[in-house]
Parts: sequence; C-alpha cells; structure tokens
Amino acid sequence: MSKNPGRPNPVAAAARADRNRKIAIQVAVAAVLVVLVAAIGIGLAVRNSGSDDVGPVPAVATDNGAIRIGQPDAKATVRIVADMQCPVCKQFEADHAELLSESVADGTAAVEYNIVGYLDKMSSTEYSTRAANASYCVADTGTDKYQDWLKLMFQQQPPEGGAGLTDEQLIAIAQQAGYTDPTIADCITDRKYDGFVAAKSKESLAEGIDGTPTVFVNGEQVKLTADPSGQKFDTAPLAAAIQAAAGR
Repeated sequence: MSKNPGRPNPVAAAARADRNRKIAIQVAVAAVLVVLVAAIGIGLAVRNSGSDDVGPVPAVATDNGAIRIGQPDAKATVRIVADMQCPVCKQFEADHAELLSESVADGTAAVEYNIVGYLDKMSSTEYSTRAANASYCVADTGTDKYQDWLKLMFQQQPPEGGAGLTDEQLIAIAQQAGYTDPTIADCITDRKYDGFVAAKSKESLAEGIDGTPTVFVNGEQVKLTADPSGQKFDTAPLAAAIQAAAGR
C-alpha cells in the first residue's frame, strides 16, 4: 500500500483541483489506516509462527518466499509484497495487471509475488493467512496460470471484518483459474503452508516492510502514486522502473 498514494493534478482547473484534492486526501487516509492494520496483522503472524519450525516449504518459493513468474534471465525483476485481504492491493492489481502480464509475456520482466498474512485480524477466520497458503498450494502445481488465479482472487476479495472466503470457495477459485490438481484441495483445507506464511511475514517485517502493496524493481522500492483522478494508481512509475531496469 502506498503511504503517499497521490496528489491532485496541478494543471487542473480550480474546481477540479479542489475535488481531486479531496479524493486524494480520502485515499491517503485509507492508505494510512491499512498500514496501521497491516502492522497489527504482522504482529499476529509473528505470534502464530510459534517456533522456529516453519513446517513444509513450498517447492516453488524463492529464498525470500516469493512465487516467481517469468523468464529466469529477465533483466528486470518486479517484487510485489501483497496481502489478499488488502483493498489497496486489490486496486493495485486491477490497475497494474496488464502491465505485469505483458512484461512477463514479452520477457521484459519477471514478477515475484510475496503474498503475506498481515491482515488476519481483519477476518474471523485468518483469511489473509489462508489465502496466502492457497497461493502456494496452486503455484506448487505450476505457475503458468498464477496471474489468472491472482486476478480472480482479488476480484472476489471479501470485505474486511467478515469471515473471508471459505476453503470451498478458495478451491473453486483455483479450479476456475484452471488449477485442477486434486492435491490443491487438501493443501488448502489442511493449511499446509501456514507456518511458512507466518515466517515469511515475519521476515518482511524485519526488512522494514510495514504495509501492502510494497513494490520493488531490482531491489529498489518504487514509489506508488495515484493518477490525476486520485481514484486509481498511476502505472507510469512502475512501467518506467521496469523499462530502466531492462535497459530500454
């Protein structure tokens, strides 16, 4: 989640500028609130880790716990730290999905998705951790449909403060995305990677990541901003960072 998601368009007419200023303020307030909730959620994830035994480790996970999509020799690597319960992450995905998919498809960039369990307190069923676990469950059977799965998951994101999606709904979304391996259902219901999710959430806190989404390109954090409307993200900063990292 961007802590400074945007500012009003400086070249707009006075009336439009005033309206955009109000929108930007609303977005900023919402972002700050999610940052605070994320920090609380991280604490919960740390407590849930229990011991140094993280349990099973997903075969697909990179050293930092990410799910990598794209060519191994891509010059640009985009790392996205996100929580499936985070509304701002949903907006980020909606606004950047095309850019990220195209960057992977044409070999410009690989994308590493760090799906964390920060916001467990925002549901009665630890939905953040369960959704992050589901992320590893599907990716372990193949990553070619992962971005499709991610899109569907955010489209069906449950409201904060509720029960979250059920295991049956998570399984159905996986199948809708084309993940039909029968082991996925057991992985989701057994919460196979809960310990791993908690451990990687704790590690991200140690990195200084205190909100979602947080985005890096080749290790450098990208400052996320709103477009002039103040109602969605401006994709230009991430697009420019990808092109620069790819040497284009």
